[in-house]
Amino acid sequence: MDKAKLQKLRELYSDADGSEYLTSRFRHVGEKLADQPHSTTKPYMGIPTFLDLPFAETFEGLDVALIGIPMDLGVTNRSGARFGPRAVRTIERIGPYSHALDEVPRGVLNAADVGDVPMRSRFSLTDSLADIEEYFRGVVAARVIPLSVGGDHSVTYPILKALGENEAVGMVHIDAHMDTGGAYEGEKFHHGGPFRQAVLAGVLDPDRCVQIGIRGSSEFSGEFSYESGMTVIHVEDVERRGIDSVMASAKQVVGDKPFYVTIDVDGIDPAYTPGTGTPEVGGLTPLQVQMMLRELKGLQIIGGDVVEVAPQYDPTTNTAHVAAQLLFELFALIAVGKQSSAQ
Repeated sequence: MDKAKLQKLRELYSDADGSEYLTSRFRHVGEKLADQPHSTTKPYMGIPTFLDLPFAETFEGLDVALIGIPMDLGVTNRSGARFGPRAVRTIERIGPYSHALDEVPRGVLNAADVGDVPMRSRFSLTDSLADIEEYFRGVVAARVIPLSVGGDHSVTYPILKALGENEAVGMVHIDAHMDTGGAYEGEKFHHGGPFRQAVLAGVLDPDRCVQIGIRGSSEFSGEFSYESGMTVIHVEDVERRGIDSVMASAKQVVGDKPFYVTIDVDGIDPAYTPGTGTPEVGGLTPLQVQMMLRELKGLQIIGGDVVEVAPQYDPTTNTAHVAAQLLFELFALIAVGKQSSAQ
């Protein structure tokens, strides 16, 4: 062993307490975490919040709001996603540093968990969707970027109505299903059709939408995706083409204009995310989704969500853990975007 090297390491690290970063590589991390030394943070204590962020009752001063949407009245199969936000909040040890993006999101963004969207009825899907839309209009008015956890996928429709009111937005959509179906037993606002309704409402631009990970026996219900001009990338295409090729296509689709990111955990194989209402075998891996999201760095993400976490089918908490990690990936992307725009 190189004795001079060993002596240098001893001089640097023998008495270091673990929160000191003595070289330039990670010094910026230490500076951004200076107000939250890890040795005093106990992940198993206190009131849980998304990504262990502070809780806030208003949007004042925030760049990003973490929002729970505990509503699953739009499901067509197994219910339970109303408990998704609570399950994701209990996941600890996510972040605060993204090694892939070399960023500490909470070090560059004012962010907080603002609680759950208040909904007047536990029975009415129509009222709940209206309440979500009204709440997110307040988010837009406050010029805050929303990151949300559902709830079933029907919640994304009212979010898009608020975000796309003045100009239709694009979308990166990771899912097993296209979610552009029509009315189901007399109801058109279910979780299998939010993006058809968003396009028809004029708030989602189908030519700037890419759907990734699509598979399963409900393919025929997504006719609207093809006819409207959405880009559909099946899970087999991801495997054959590779992530670089797929995301090059995705970036070309969304372009340099604002877009929304929505992630249904059933887009991931149920080996990793069993806790969901409509699982489909043969899905993406969490790593594939992480790598896809990271390719969106520097683009105009105006918000995002992770939906369909149903913890009662999740005996290992893997689904909630994956959802929390993907929420953090979105958080990190927005931080990188802010840093890029400031330079």
